[in-house]
Amino acid sequence: MHLNETEKRMLAGKNGKACELAMNILSDLGDLYGAERMIAVSQVHIDMTLYMVDAGVEFAERMADWGGEFAVPTQLNPASIDLIRHEKMRVPKDLLENSRRLESAFLKMGAVPTWTCAPYQQGLIPSFGEQVAWGESNAVAFVNSVIGARTERYADLTDVCAAITGIVPELGLHLAENRKAEILLVIEDFPVQAFNDSRIYSLLGFIFGEIAGDRVAAIEGIPKQVTEDNLKSFSAAAASSGAVGLFHVIGVTPEAPDIETCFRNGKPKDTVVITPEMIVSAESRLIQGTCSAPDLITLGCPHYSVEEFKILEEYLDSRKIKSGIEFWVFTSRKTYEAIKKN
Repeated sequence: MHLNETEKRMLAGKNGKACELAMNILSDLGDLYGAERMIAVSQVHIDMTLYMVDAGVEFAERMADWGGEFAVPTQLNPASIDLIRHEKMRVPKDLLENSRRLESAFLKMGAVPTWTCAPYQQGLIPSFGEQVAWGESNAVAFVNSVIGARTERYADLTDVCAAITGIVPELGLHLAENRKAEILLVIEDFPVQAFNDSRIYSLLGFIFGEIAGDRVAAIEGIPKQVTEDNLKSFSAAAASSGAVGLFHVIGVTPEAPDIETCFRNGKPKDTVVITPEMIVSAESRLIQGTCSAPDLITLGCPHYSVEEFKILEEYLDSRKIKSGIEFWVFTSRKTYEAIKKN
């Protein structure tokens, strides 16, 4: 892979040990995937914010101790816990301690403490065609597809390296030729009113991901009045059931005004019809058992938006939660402040 003089200096340790290690990791990644060069990114979204293993904490701390500084604006995915309400949520001491260590390391390197898995709805929102480096599966699918910015699916730790260097290998979905659709999914025989129920978008996304896998696919038949939150639900489900990093909604998403543009004047390698029966089947497969008296009900994965809280308020209609049931909705600090003021 060709490196310019600035990149060679990074690789040689001229910009510090943290930058040297980050550059070594990224250049190895580029060589592995056959990238020809590095490209600059304007921002990073770090997924590696949830404490799961000690190695992740130690990596972040080592980079910070070595003087690592984020070269571009960098925002953060949620922590494993609520860092503000940890006492109320009865967080174990070791989980709190390790989550705090991650928080400290990232803030020391200059992260913006957004703490959200829906960064496309607040803060540093990129524009169409902008090169970025994002982690978090639903966020990657959304920013590539709905906004039309360009990122690969960055795994934990590589996102930290991208933030420190401000560059990534030019590969995968950063390249225009890798963003054209390969297969077409067509929605057929659905009544118009079916799309009035927002749950259909999660189910469509779940089916989409199962069929698409890691291929770029397009879907036809979703109404043009689809909302941002509908597409958020679709993105999250598609990235969970499949390895979807980019999808196209014909007539809706920016790189798919029509089928011809979406497939770059080519034809789909395969066409799959989605029927109402497939929706019923997907829903039944996702319901794995019944619970007559739940202890805890949670919403907000991805994080709830202000608009979703308005809809939830209408559903509840001033009713109270039944005694004995905990009802939690997860959201970002920014959205929480907004709904408190409203």
